[in-house]
This record gives sequence, structure tokens and C-alpha cells, in this order.
Amino acid sequence: MKIGKLPESVLIRSVLKQTGHRRPDVLAGPAVGQDCAALSVGEDEAVVLSSDPVTGTSTQIGSHGIYVTANDLAASGAEPAGVLLTILLPQNTQEEELRQIMQDAEQACAKLGMEILGGHTEVTDAVCRPLISVTGVGKIKKNRLQLAADVKPGQEIVVTKWIGLEATAILAREREAELKRHFPSELVETAKGFADDLCAVKDAAVASECGAGVMHDITEGGIFGALWEMASAAGVGMDIDLKKIPIRQETVEICEYFGLNPYQIMSSGSMLIAADNGWGLVRELEKAGIPAAVIGTFTSGHDRIIRNGEERRYLDKPQTDELYKVMRQETETCQN
Repeated sequence: MKIGKLPESVLIRSVLKQTGHRRPDVLAGPAVGQDCAALSVGEDEAVVLSSDPVTGTSTQIGSHGIYVTANDLAASGAEPAGVLLTILLPQNTQEEELRQIMQDAEQACAKLGMEILGGHTEVTDAVCRPLISVTGVGKIKKNRLQLAADVKPGQEIVVTKWIGLEATAILAREREAELKRHFPSELVETAKGFADDLCAVKDAAVASECGAGVMHDITEGGIFGALWEMASAAGVGMDIDLKKIPIRQETVEICEYFGLNPYQIMSSGSMLIAADNGWGLVRELEKAGIPAAVIGTFTSGHDRIIRNGEERRYLDKPQTDELYKVMRQETETCQN
């Protein structure tokens, strides 16, 4: 199988269909486009859980993992509370590297008011570079739980910040020397700084306060993958204006240099939101200092349309994240 997220057909056939629902206290379980599980723990409260590995980069993986998982929890409407960390290290790892991973993770947790609750750490020959997997725990009132299937036709689609921040920051860090031979140093340094914008918890909190609907953080597979997952989970269509999708010039130039599609690349830091009043939500987000844009509308039926000026085409099923095209060399070296 190819590196990256499983194709939707394989996910459904070999993962989701192998699971069953047997407990009434499970409010949300595994499904396409559903990033969190929810478990009832009282009359009106639930615990929300999400799990994410960091596999696309080997730098700043401590904070990276915390932000990605916290974004998942926040997208469900929950308050992120804590994480369990599983850290697998190759034999050549120095203790200082482990300490740095933990310091980065703790710093990110402190920023979000979360705690590291526990986990597991070991050295193993099963990996050739540090690997971190984060299980996040959040809490929520049951009546505020957002499920992926609750998207409704007619709702507007809002994107916060800019797509591609995550992958742009990874490329700028991992290929810094190469990029600085082709671009001004200032552009590369700015792109590296996108790593500080990967948390979308505030985006989700503002949206929740404004009564927005379902949210979905944009991760592996990029904006196109997230749009497909969101529509697929709810069984709806969509009409998207490509030119309205916000993207930084640094992302455009770096993706163009590597021959990558910026709409199919890791985009943690951006939140996809279904809203009855998208423009009203955009105004509230901008008041909170969060750039946002309305990029289209969910529709009845199953047509998922992307418009680019006069051009009109249908959205394809999620593809392997574009970042892996560049990182393949490191992966092959690792495997050898």
C-alpha cells in the first residue's frame, strides 16, 4: 500500500467494517470524516478522544503532535484536557533528543491549558527515526457535541487562516538549505514560522460560541481531502470557489518549486466549518484576530463541484498527501 492515509474504500472495507457498535454509552465511533470518539460519562457530559501520529516530519514533533490532536478535539466542540504520548525511538537516539520532544510537548500543552497524562516511551528497532503518537482527551456537554454527519445542505463553508501552513513549515525546516539557494532567506524564515500557527483551538472556540455547525480540521490530504471527508460523512454535495480558498504566497512558491499541489497537502492550523451564516462567522473570527473566508456551500445530492473561474470540475476522492512526494527520499533511506 502507498504511504499516507488509507484510501477511503480500503478504510471502509478493511477497517470500519471490521468494527461493531455494542455499547450505548458510545456516542460517536469510527466513521469516514469523524476524527473523534465520544463516550458518555454522566447525564449530560461526555469524554471526547482522538488519536494522531506524527509521521510527516521529524522536527518539533512534540508540539506538532499536541496541536494536531488538540485541533481534532476542538473540532468536535470539546475542551482539550490532556494527552497520552507514545514515543518510539530508534537505537541511535540521544537522550537530549527525547528531552527536547518532551519539552516541546509540555510547552504546547501549557499554552493550551492541557496536561500530559501519561503514555509509553521505548527504544525499538521497529523505527528508524523518532515516532510520536498522541491520544487526546477532552470533555464536553452532550448537547454541544458536533458529529461529522450533522452537516446540512445550504450551510456555507468557512476556512480559517490559510491552507498548507503545516506542509509549508515542514518543507521549510526539512529542506531549508536547498530552499535558501532558490528563494530569499526572508521567505524561507517566514515559512518556517508557520509552525507557530498550527493550533486551531481558538478558531474552534470562537466558532462554537457563534453557534457554528460541524467543524473539521484540515490535516493529511489537504483542503481537498478535508472537503471530501466532510461531505462524505454527511452524504451531501458542495459547490466550491477555488479562488476563494485562502493560501499564503510562501506556500504557493514552495509548492510550485517542488511540483506539489497546495490543495492536497497537510494543512493543520486551518479549520473547515459548516455555518448557517458564513459571513457572520467570518466577521466574528476576524474580530478575534483569526483570518477566515467563505469558500462555498454544501448542497443536496452528491455532486462535489470545484469552480475556477469559468472552469468547472468534480472533486476527486482523497489522494496521497503531496508532502510524501518530497519526503519519499527520506523514507526510502530510512527503510534501507
